[in-house]
Amino acid sequence: QVQLVESGGGLVQAGGSLRLSCAASGRTFSNYAMGWFRQASGKEREFVAGIGRSGGTTNYVDSVKGRFTISRDNAKNTVFLQMNSLKPEDTAVYYCAARFTFSLLSASSSENMYAYWGQGTHVIVSS
Repeated sequence: QVQLVESGGGLVQAGGSLRLSCAASGRTFSNYAMGWFRQASGKEREFVAGIGRSGGTTNYVDSVKGRFTISRDNAKNTVFLQMNSLKPEDTAVYYCAARFTFSLLSASSSENMYAYWGQGTHVIVSS
């Protein structure tokens, strides 16, 4: 089992920044590719960003490219999502997810590939 705990959400004005963190415990963190997903009210959960086991591969949904950056610190068992130039449409509950993989490069965008999920952190962007 992998336990994931997100933090760093909050209320921010449009154009502002937030940095989300996700602390993992329970297994060897570097064996897991990590992802961030989000779910806005009344909408399905969507992929935001993914990162491979070593951090050398990243993947983003088009709507956040150039604004969001995913990174990880395997020594601290933590994955981050730096969110800049936030827009009201970024308002959502953000979830951290983990998937065990033998691949060092995989940064899957498929929700079904991730077996472990955090409880979510709320991000509200006011206009």
